Amino acid sequence: MMKLKKLVKDIPGCQVKGSKEVAITGVSANSKLIAPGNLFIARKGKTHDGGHYIQEAIQAGACAVVTDLFDPSLKHITQVIHPHVQAIEADLAATYYQFPSQELLLVGLTGTNGKTTTSFIVKNLLERFMGSCGLIGTIEYIVGAQRYRATHTTPDVVTNHKLLREMCLQGCQAAVMEVTSHALDQGRVANIDFDVALFTNLTIDHLDYHKSMEHYCQAKNRLFRQMGQIPGSKKRAKWAVVNQDSEWTPAIVQGCQVPVLSYGMQQPADLFVTHLEFEQQATRAKVTYQGETVDCYWPFIGRFNAYNCLAALAVALTQGVSLEKIAYEMANLPPVRGRLEPVKNELGLKIYVDFAHSGDALKNVLQTLQEVKKQGRLIVVFGAGGDRDPNRRSLMAKACEQYADVCVITSDNPRSEDPYQICTEIAQNFTTSACYQLEVDRRLAIQKALEMADPNDIVLIAGKGHETYQIFAHQTVEFDDCQIAADLCAQLCIKPA
Repeated sequence: MMKLKKLVKDIPGCQVKGSKEVAITGVSANSKLIAPGNLFIARKGKTHDGGHYIQEAIQAGACAVVTDLFDPSLKHITQVIHPHVQAIEADLAATYYQFPSQELLLVGLTGTNGKTTTSFIVKNLLERFMGSCGLIGTIEYIVGAQRYRATHTTPDVVTNHKLLREMCLQGCQAAVMEVTSHALDQGRVANIDFDVALFTNLTIDHLDYHKSMEHYCQAKNRLFRQMGQIPGSKKRAKWAVVNQDSEWTPAIVQGCQVPVLSYGMQQPADLFVTHLEFEQQATRAKVTYQGETVDCYWPFIGRFNAYNCLAALAVALTQGVSLEKIAYEMANLPPVRGRLEPVKNELGLKIYVDFAHSGDALKNVLQTLQEVKKQGRLIVVFGAGGDRDPNRRSLMAKACEQYADVCVITSDNPRSEDPYQICTEIAQNFTTSACYQLEVDRRLAIQKALEMADPNDIVLIAGKGHETYQIFAHQTVEFDDCQIAADLCAQLCIKPA
């Protein structure tokens, strides 16, 4: 709880109409989340004007509102007037929650692919060396012993500061955050003091929002430009960790004022791999840093996961942990939900579920499975999300035609679009109809793939990964690829010959 006068004292341009002595119990820009005593931030978004929800917020118990226009009809509620409400939202959040990021070792990860897997690896490593570590990302928000289903990969700025404060209260020493380009562009990580910024890679995605790869890159570059620039930034040494094999790395670190630690496999880097050996359940590597080489065993498969492991290893190195100790701990890391997650079954089938939902991500996963496949076919079930960059459809089709042996096109999360139309648009990008089958019903598509598979084959169910739902225009239904695949396998086990 904080008095309003203290909350706005250091934020220039605020004019208070009403009592400054009101006690604020929380801040929110969402009227549906307002609780008694909260401060409602009535900011304008792209599709909604927060001013339209002031009455709803007051009815829910808001004791004060932040708005750009004084309303004389609101006689019994304090109004904080500021010409640029959205610009001060982060200041209000950081001040109310007392700058929690400055009490944690905070790692921010950005890039097109690999953020989620890498974030979990980093979290597990930091817990082994530093104590409890929180996480904010695509799958879930982990706050001490509490786990919350994620609503966004990177939530709004108020939620971020609130989650970080809760982590401090729960005894966390560190936190890991996936930072999307949308979040950086929209100021969702403003006033958050990162100690390590990690760049994984940059490939074609989100061009429906950013319009060009250059603008996409510029958004991610903001994470590195702001390193150490937060007012009152803590004294802990700060680092940028970057993938040296990405052509976008020079642009990503442009303007970065902190030391850079690079990792890679193809270009000369501070941390590099000299040998890789892919197995069906793991990867073996020789890794060198500052003249020291160690043997590594990573319980993740494929080249792209080797990059994820190398990135996480680099983050741990910035904290002064020895290469040998990191390698030892990485050998026993747990799997990541929905990231090449194996589906246990009694049919002896090799089934994996993965979140790959862009052309490059799907290409990486398929290449990985082709590398570890001893014999048989690679069968892939995939679709493309509706209301997202339509370029994904052609890129995913091309990746599947090039690297898969059998393709079953189906629906993903069609959202407001027609599922059949999405599937036919994907199919139009195959050079021959002999390359694919089309089954819009996702359950039936998975069933088709499993019925045609034998123990020598590999089945990949791509696109939804950890998600336990499927989003249609007028409803969201329960749908868990792992569970559906397991249930179908059980039915096939007892199916009469």
